Amino acid sequence: MRDDPRPLRVARRGACGVPITHGGSLLRILITNDDGIYAPGLIALARCLCQVGDVTAIAPDRPRSATGHAITLHKPLRMQEVTLPGGVTGFSTNGTPSDCVVLGMSSLDPRPELVISGINQGPNLGEDLTYSGTVSAAMEAAICGVNAFAISVAAFEVASFDPAAEFACHLSRIIAERGLPPDTFLNVNIPNAEPEAIAGVAVTHQGRRRYQTRIEKRIDPRGRPYYWLGGDLHDQDTDPSTDVGAVALDMISVTPIHLDLTNHGFLRELAHWDIGGQWRCDGGGSGK
Repeated sequence: MRDDPRPLRVARRGACGVPITHGGSLLRILITNDDGIYAPGLIALARCLCQVGDVTAIAPDRPRSATGHAITLHKPLRMQEVTLPGGVTGFSTNGTPSDCVVLGMSSLDPRPELVISGINQGPNLGEDLTYSGTVSAAMEAAICGVNAFAISVAAFEVASFDPAAEFACHLSRIIAERGLPPDTFLNVNIPNAEPEAIAGVAVTHQGRRRYQTRIEKRIDPRGRPYYWLGGDLHDQDTDPSTDVGAVALDMISVTPIHLDLTNHGFLRELAHWDIGGQWRCDGGGSGK
């Protein structure tokens, strides 16, 4: 690997518009995902973004969906240079999506100015955010103080990632001009529809998608039990002001997500529980 892993290139004007500049130079963009370095969503994103910015891809060497915000602490991380279809230089790693962002922040000089995680094949709506490696990579970027968004197509069989890639270019331009508040990133979901069928863009809040968790027990050839974890969608929001409801109406959903998970509305009531006044440590381990 060369000393500076960031590929140097001149942005090409194309479907995604004129180059995006920041401080007089091309916007430095790091892209990652949880579907793997050769996932079609990442490739479509790279092809579009390289027309408008200086793009580096760092992504897992295999699918790492539903890894949440896991980071690797007990084994070394490695990066292998690869060339993506279309000539975009990237790096595969044995780490998680959040690891990819940490690697990018520490190995790229100068650091990226924008992190985009996606394009995910499948929705990241409602409670999905808790499990999503795609969303967690954008969250890690926000922790690092860098503008970021996660972007997903809300279907597991996607005809084309091009509408999502073009919207990512559009949103990148706006973020480069305006910036995001501290500790905030955007979660974007694109309906799986033809461009002319997309009804518009909705700024939404996080909705609810409840799953009925199912554990299936099986027996291997040696007689030992093993388990498959799955889940069926039980019910979901229909409120169009939510990410779930907006996508159901063929709207692009853009949701601002904050790192502070505190339930501020419950703070005052919880303080009235007098939890501290009811407990004393007697040193005996009784818990009384």
